[in-house]
Amino acid sequence: MHKVEIPQGLVDRVTARMQSGQGHVPIPGAETALLAIDMQNYYLMKGQQAECPVARDIVPNVNRLAAALRDAGGLVVWIKLRASAQDCKGWPVLNNRLRPENRERRMRELSEGGVGFELWAGLNLRPGDEIVVKTRYSAFTRGSSNLEELLLARGIHTVLVTGVSTNTCCESTARDAMMLNFTTMMVADGCATKTDAAHNATLCSFYNAFGEIPATDEIIPRLDRTIPRETAASF
Repeated sequence: MHKVEIPQGLVDRVTARMQSGQGHVPIPGAETALLAIDMQNYYLMKGQQAECPVARDIVPNVNRLAAALRDAGGLVVWIKLRASAQDCKGWPVLNNRLRPENRERRMRELSEGGVGFELWAGLNLRPGDEIVVKTRYSAFTRGSSNLEELLLARGIHTVLVTGVSTNTCCESTARDAMMLNFTTMMVADGCATKTDAAHNATLCSFYNAFGEIPATDEIIPRLDRTIPRETAASF
């Protein structure tokens, strides 16, 4: 698990700008979605090209959040990255940067039917969960997926971002979510990347300008199945 370190100076600056008590505001469960991003074999399985060992450590927290949010009436969304030949043709800015052998392996593993495309076996999926396929780092960027439409149709106004990697797909999705007017939290112990330094740099940047970065144990007690958004916003 990453060692999360947020400088006290940053905490003080953000706290000075925030309304008091923001970190204790109830989270209306029925209007909240857990976004579990790219928890696929390509990132969690040993020997895969993009293996991120810490991602295996966050699985219990992702599963606990999913269970707690379902109990509170919320939505769990498992988001999968796809990188078929057609997808890659539509995103040449990324794919032209990759070495040919790495590009070919990425397409092979992240195409539908590839081992890397499948969700990690240790995840606790349940009936009623949604699975969304995206084709860019951010699930919200134009043409990447139908996530925004899905959430709005379900009356979702708050998103909890978990998954891999903290500083790429999680950060891109979380920033875009806030810019699209979703109350957005990056779960500090529910995201993973290659190093503590990269993880903390993203958390600090997000906390500074975009939203909260609570831990799993801080979120679960705040989930409420009875409080509507309008009431929670007035705290």
